[in-house]
Amino acid sequence: MSRPTSIKTSEEVRNRLRILAKERGTTITELLEELASRELTETEREQRAVEAAAELGIDYSEQVQQAGQDAWAKIRTHQGGAAA
Repeated sequence: MSRPTSIKTSEEVRNRLRILAKERGTTITELLEELASRELTETEREQRAVEAAAELGIDYSEQVQQAGQDAWAKIRTHQGGAAA
């Protein structure tokens, strides 16, 4: 079992987390755990991209990587910057 810790944030963010947790019938801690577990790290995203390219029979070159990054940038633009 991990030890509890604290995270400093603004009251506005804390209040929003409290509301979101309440609406989901959970705690702020559980909400943060869920959010953290569903977001991929840069290393995990890169590994998934390599695996996806391999499944498609594509060499994961710098050009393929750049094309993917450019595509995601366009997607984020059309989503108002909401995607990570």
